[in-house]
Amino acid sequence: MEEKNKDREGRVSAGQKPWWQPALFMFFRLSSWIVVPVLAGIFLGKWLDRRYGTTPWLFLTTVGVAFVVSMAGLVKNTLKEYKKIDKNNQAKNKK
Repeated sequence: MEEKNKDREGRVSAGQKPWWQPALFMFFRLSSWIVVPVLAGIFLGKWLDRRYGTTPWLFLTTVGVAFVVSMAGLVKNTLKEYKKIDKNNQAKNKK
């Protein structure tokens, strides 16, 4: 199907996404689920520990909660991507 959308020099015609673009977006989306909650947990935990003098307990708690949130988001988005891939494969098999 992609071959039909390419010209003789291998360029994708107007209106079509490059083949690598969905994979790159998925990589950034899943990576952000790792980075954002953990960094937020680190900064929030350090701030709370300085404010209340509870070093390292609030820091460890917030980082732990951030890790759980991160894993939940990763699993949710990964399952969504698997469903998209499965749906595309079923559509290709019908053709």
